[in-house]
This record gives sequence, structure tokens and C-alpha cells, in this order.
Amino acid sequence: MHPVLNIAIKAARRAGAVINRASFDLDKLTIEHKAQNDYVSEVDRAAEQAVIQVLKEAYPQHNILAEESGLQDNNSEYLWIIDPLDGTTNFLHGFPQYCVSIALSVKGVVQHGVIFDPVRNDLFTTSKGAGAFLNDRRIRVSKTVNIKDALLGTGFPYKDFSHFDRCIAAFKEMTHKSSGVRRAGAAALDLAYVACGRFDGFWEQGLSPWDVAAGGLLVQEAGGLISDFKGESDWLNSGTLVCGTPKVFAPMLSVLQSHLGA
Repeated sequence: MHPVLNIAIKAARRAGAVINRASFDLDKLTIEHKAQNDYVSEVDRAAEQAVIQVLKEAYPQHNILAEESGLQDNNSEYLWIIDPLDGTTNFLHGFPQYCVSIALSVKGVVQHGVIFDPVRNDLFTTSKGAGAFLNDRRIRVSKTVNIKDALLGTGFPYKDFSHFDRCIAAFKEMTHKSSGVRRAGAAALDLAYVACGRFDGFWEQGLSPWDVAAGGLLVQEAGGLISDFKGESDWLNSGTLVCGTPKVFAPMLSVLQSHLGA
């Protein structure tokens, strides 16, 4: 295992411990509204600081992009991309679907990723060219070849509702064509689920780099296909992402392009 990945795992587990401790006292948390339906708690910030502390101790000159504290630019070609608690709304309601996501990008290309689910103690890890793993066991996307047999994941807009009708139209067609669609509320974990075959595909728009950096690499290294809604490779920064098994990916992209305009 690459030494960088070991540091990322240490940071993710440290954040997971913060999150797990807080999960027993949800009614005592201080919660702020960043925007409509967009929450941040003291747990998000504490988990983020736990991650940053571990990373800075090991790599003090690296850049850091974190959801709550923004960009720390040290003019380095190395950039850590962090979501300390993806699925905050789930967490605040005691709905056990959330995770820590940490990725390292080098010269704009994601090279390493860790997603840690502290509820199930599931640790997803990946390095570019070295495969994807769940709790140290190699994982691959599912063997599903027909979209009619596919279980898909998605996320709905929760801040910007300007394209909501078209999103619902796409959701309707995906539901008709597939075996089912789930909206679990933590994009990073949804991507990890595609990588290990729990989902056969996933799509969402309105995403940020910290939502998708680690999970996108996991999908690629597990043999899945991934793009933005234009069918191009800018899924990290475009805000749109679709991925799936090699056979399910194309019909999913076709549905999205017909409803959400490539």
C-alpha cells in the first residue's frame, strides 16, 4: 500500500471516531444553516480539523481543499480534497448513511482515495493503477449488463431547484428502465457502492469536488465507467457525474442527455 494512502486512512479513521462519538448525543449538537437545506454542525468542523491535523503533520506543504474551511493554498502540485462528513443531513437525523471522503490529487489528477463509513466500519481505498479495495479485499463493479436489471443510485438537488422538473423527468425514465432507484443522501458513499457492486450505476448534478474525488477514482479502479453529463472526463469539476458498469453506463448517459441537456 502506498504510504500516502496509509496517512489518508489514519486521517479518515480519526474523523470517523469524532463522528461516532457525536452520534450518541445528536440532540446536543450545534447546527447552522449554510443555505436552504444545507447544514453544518460542530461535528463537520471537528471531523475536518481531525483530518487536516493528520495530513499537515505528514505533509505540511501540501494544498488542502476542504468543504468547511475552503482552500489552503501552499502553491503545491499536491492537493488533498476532503469531505469530513458527507451526508450531514442523514447524520443529524440519525439515519446511518454518511461517510468521510479523502482524496489526493497530483497536478489535477486524483491519485489516491479513501472513503470510510464509520457506521459499518467499511473502509474503501484506492490508488490510481492499483485497483479498488473494501476492507483490504479487491472489489469490482457488478456484472450487470442490462439496465432493466440494474439498481441505481441518485441524488436530487437540495439548494438549486431551477432544473428540478427535468431532474424528476430523468428520474422517472430511469425508474421505468431499471430495477429501481435509491436516493440515499451521501454521494461519496453511493460511488463506493457502485465500485463494490451494491449499485450498478449512479448519477447526480450539483456536486462539488469533495463529493466525488475519492469515489470517482474508486469506480474507475473497480472497472466502472464515469463521465460528466456531456460524456466527457471533467466529472471532478463540472458538478455533474454519471457512472456505472460498462454496459449500464451508456443507456444511463443517454437518458440524462435527453432530459438534462448535454
